Amino acid sequence: MIGSPWIYYLLYYLEPDYRKFFKVKADFDSRVTRNPEIVRDYALFVATHCKNEKLLPFDRSGVAGLLEYSARSVEDQQKLSSQFMEIADLIREASYWAGKEGSPVVTRDLVKKTIAEKIYRSNRVEERLQELFEDGTILCDVDGGEIGQINGLSVLTMADYMFGRPSRVTARVFMGRGGMVNIEREVKLSGPIHDKGVLILTGYLGGKFAHDKPLSFSASICFEQNYEGVEGDSASSTELYALLSVLSGLPIRQGIAVTGSVNQLGKVQPIGGVNYKIEGFYAVCKAKGLTGEQGVMIPSSNVRHLMLNDEVVAAVRDGRFHIWSVETIDQGIEILTGVPAGALQEDGSYPEGSVNFLVDRRLRQILEQMKKFGASGEREKDDKK
Repeated sequence: MIGSPWIYYLLYYLEPDYRKFFKVKADFDSRVTRNPEIVRDYALFVATHCKNEKLLPFDRSGVAGLLEYSARSVEDQQKLSSQFMEIADLIREASYWAGKEGSPVVTRDLVKKTIAEKIYRSNRVEERLQELFEDGTILCDVDGGEIGQINGLSVLTMADYMFGRPSRVTARVFMGRGGMVNIEREVKLSGPIHDKGVLILTGYLGGKFAHDKPLSFSASICFEQNYEGVEGDSASSTELYALLSVLSGLPIRQGIAVTGSVNQLGKVQPIGGVNYKIEGFYAVCKAKGLTGEQGVMIPSSNVRHLMLNDEVVAAVRDGRFHIWSVETIDQGIEILTGVPAGALQEDGSYPEGSVNFLVDRRLRQILEQMKKFGASGEREKDDKK
C-alpha cells in the first residue's frame, strides 16, 4: 500500500487492525540530493520513459531544462524532486509540443514552453489579481519613500499552483501602554504562528531599547486590503521594519519588498516560497514601470533556494531589478532607509543620527509625555478633591 503520510498516521491511530496487517513502514522522501550520479539517473529515467512510451527523445539542453524545473519545484539548488509522476507528465507534454512544432528532439526551449503552457492553464486568479494591481484597485507603491509603510510578500496556493503577490503593511505608533496591537488578530484574521511573529517584535524592541528605561508605547500593525486569513511568520521582519520606520521618522523605499521571519535577537530567518514571492513583486514592478532601483530583500539563508524564471534572472543580470540578502534587522533597515542602523556604544547610547538613535529618542519622548500626562492627571484629581 502506498499513500501520503497523513493518511498513514490517521489509520495508525484510529484503526487498531491497521498496525496488525501493515507492520513494515518505509518513508520515502520527496527530494533527493543533487549530485552527478542522481543527474545521470534522471537522464536515464527520461530516456527510458521516452523509449517505453514512444515519445520524442530529449537532448542535453532538454534534460537540463527538466533538472531546472525539478530543482525549482523543491525550491533548492542542491536538491531534485523525486515526484516522478509529475516529471513524467511534463515529459509527455514536452514531447507533444516538440511534435507540434516539428522538432525531432525536445530542447530546453520546448521544456520552458511546456512549463509556460502549464502555468497559463492554472493562473487565471493570478492574472485577475495582477489586473487589480495595474489599475490601482489594490494599492501598491513601487517607487518613492513612505514612513511606516512597506511592501510585504505572501504566497497563495491553489492546489497544484502557487504564486506570489505583494501586500502593503502599515504601522502606527502613539502614546499608551497597550503595546503591540495586531489588527488581523483583533478581527480574527490572524493564525497562531502569525500572532507569535508579532509578539516576537515586542521582545526585540525590549531587548534593543529598554535596557535603560521602560518600554512604554502603543502600536498597531495591519495588512492593508487583506480580506482573508493571515498565517505564518514570514512577514515578521517586514512588520518590524515598518515599526522602526514610524518610530524613527525615516521613510522606507517603496521599491523594495521584504520577506523573512525574525527572532528576538534580530536575526533574519529563512522562509518558504521565496521564488514565487520575488517573481510576484517583479510582475507588479514591471507593470508599473521598472526604475532600476526596485527589488526584493530576502534572508541570506534563502539564497540557496533561488531558482527564478529566466525573465527575472535577466532583469537582475541587467541591473533592472535587484535581490538583497540580509542576516540581521540592522542590515535590512540600512538598505530600506539609506541610514546607518547604529551599534550600541559603551555608554549605552546609539550613534547620533542613526536609525536606532532616532528610535530610542522617540521612545524616550513617548515615555516623558506619558509621565507628564500622568502627573497632570494626578493634579486634576487633587483639584477635584
